[in-house]
Amino acid sequence: MEGKCVTYEKFGSPEQVLRIEHKSIRRPGIGELLVRMTSRPINPSDLIPVGGAYAHRIGLPAIPGYEGVGIVEETGPTVSRNWLGKRVLPLRGEGTWQQFVNAPAELAVLLPDTLDDDTASQLYINPVTAWVTCTEVLQLKPDDVVVVNACGSSIGRIYTQLSRILGFRLVAVTRSRSHTAELLEHGAVAVIQTDDPLNPLLHSTVMQLTNGVGANAAIDSVGGASGMALAYSARPGGKLLSIGLLSGKPLQAAEIAQKTGAKLMLFHLRHWNKQVSAETWQRTFRQLMSFIGSGQLRLCAPSARFDLSDVKEAVRAAQSTEKGNGKIFLTG
Repeated sequence: MEGKCVTYEKFGSPEQVLRIEHKSIRRPGIGELLVRMTSRPINPSDLIPVGGAYAHRIGLPAIPGYEGVGIVEETGPTVSRNWLGKRVLPLRGEGTWQQFVNAPAELAVLLPDTLDDDTASQLYINPVTAWVTCTEVLQLKPDDVVVVNACGSSIGRIYTQLSRILGFRLVAVTRSRSHTAELLEHGAVAVIQTDDPLNPLLHSTVMQLTNGVGANAAIDSVGGASGMALAYSARPGGKLLSIGLLSGKPLQAAEIAQKTGAKLMLFHLRHWNKQVSAETWQRTFRQLMSFIGSGQLRLCAPSARFDLSDVKEAVRAAQSTEKGNGKIFLTG
């Protein structure tokens, strides 16, 4: 049996190097599930490796994709056949941008019937990152003040909703005024709209909220000047957590240490994955699904869908600044 897949044999612009191929479907091995994929969102984290950012740890040819939802078609030796026909997130196995994925059964997340595919398929990268950084890395407490940039993004919206769930006070920084009402509705105590990272409004707002002390923590997805502005809004001894570099520009660690007093920290989801037990892994997803089920957490609806064969067009849409708030999905 063969299945369609997206692959790349060299690093470069996704629009140029991604291509459609057909590959033989490998039967699941010991402890594995074979899952027929139905839907996958396109994340920046899916595309960054294609460009070569992690060339030192990616073997070519490679199949992209970290998230997605599908149906169990076959079980490997030692795996219960009760999995057959179940709807799951087949995570941390093969790349998800293919029709069939082999994934470890102990890490596959079984989905309740009440959770739709669009929401379920987005449950990993952003929600887990946000939950773990808030609860385990920063260990945020009620009334802590936290500044988050790129808050109009998918993960920014999740942080805002977690502020209401966990009780910390979130100052949202966004480039677009169109997000303000939604972010305040989700739980932000203040929204700062600025294209200028050096805008003094950020610092003054944080100081006003903290009686001149500064934020307990800041979460940076952008890097560069935007991330540095967050460092100056943190109190001495406060934490600046870097979870991404959307600008492509690194933070100046020496300046942060010498001039701001903030403690710079880095978070990579893959590092958490390596040290977390399967039990804690599954418990984390159950917790997030409970928030969604209770209406406390909402993920964005897709802005467009493309067949897997139209991956280049889908990538162009995902990278376009004109796309809507939701993610682009690959189906089929």
